[in-house]
Amino acid sequence: MKEQILKEISPNDLLTEIMKIKNDGYRLVAITCTNKNGMELTYSFDKDYELLNIRLTTDTETELPSISILYPYSFLYENEIKELFGVKITGIMPDFNDNLYKIPVKTPFGVNE
Repeated sequence: MKEQILKEISPNDLLTEIMKIKNDGYRLVAITCTNKNGMELTYSFDKDYELLNIRLTTDTETELPSISILYPYSFLYENEIKELFGVKITGIMPDFNDNLYKIPVKTPFGVNE
C-alpha cells in the first residue's frame, strides 16, 4: 500500500493546485469539511492506489471557487459543504442555492452565531 500524501495550501491556490492534479491524471475521491479552528476542507484524489489530499483552512466569509469545471461531480460535495457548513463556494455547476437538504436550521455544522 502506498503512503498517503497531505499537502496544505492557501485558499488562493485552490484552482491552480486542482488543475495540476487533474492534468496529472488523478480522480476526485471526496471533499470533506470540518469546523476546526476555521473551516478545514480536504480534497482527496486517487491515482494508481496513491491517495493525495489537498487541505486548506478558510472562514465563512472568504469565497472559494468551485472545482466543478474540472471535476463535474464535485457539485454534490460543494453544495453540501456550502449548505451545511456555510462555506462560500462560488461557481458551483449546478448550484442548489442551499436547497440540497430539507433541514430546519441554516448551516448546522457552521460557525455558531
